[in-house]
Amino acid sequence: MASGVAANDDCMAAFNELKLKKQFRYIVYKLSANNKEIVVEKKGESTDYEDFIGDLPEKECRFAVYDVPYEVEGGSRNKLVFYTWAPEDAPIKGKMVAASSKDALRRQLVGISTEVQGSDISEVAYDTVVEKLKRVAK
Repeated sequence: MASGVAANDDCMAAFNELKLKKQFRYIVYKLSANNKEIVVEKKGESTDYEDFIGDLPEKECRFAVYDVPYEVEGGSRNKLVFYTWAPEDAPIKGKMVAASSKDALRRQLVGISTEVQGSDISEVAYDTVVEKLKRVAK
């Protein structure tokens, strides 16, 4: 871990609840106030993707996992997508800590099909993510 930041045990517990039990649609993770660990900020139950987007702050970095439903020829699919959210207006230090901390969380999350990095809402928009999922699936 380059940053010395570790993922809190709740991060894995929440991920397993999402992945195995489908208890909610998404998880938003953040760095703790002292930047020493990654913690769960929110477990989102809404199936409206716009609610998820609304939980990504305009000026702070976040990590997230979303169980993305989408349509392909032959039916519906769901894929777990890992998001790194680093908006343009986030402080440089916050972006640097988030970038160096991402792997501490990401390595523990087994079953992620795709990663999305966003600094702008258009990069994490539903259609953009689904296009990426469809390219990966081929």
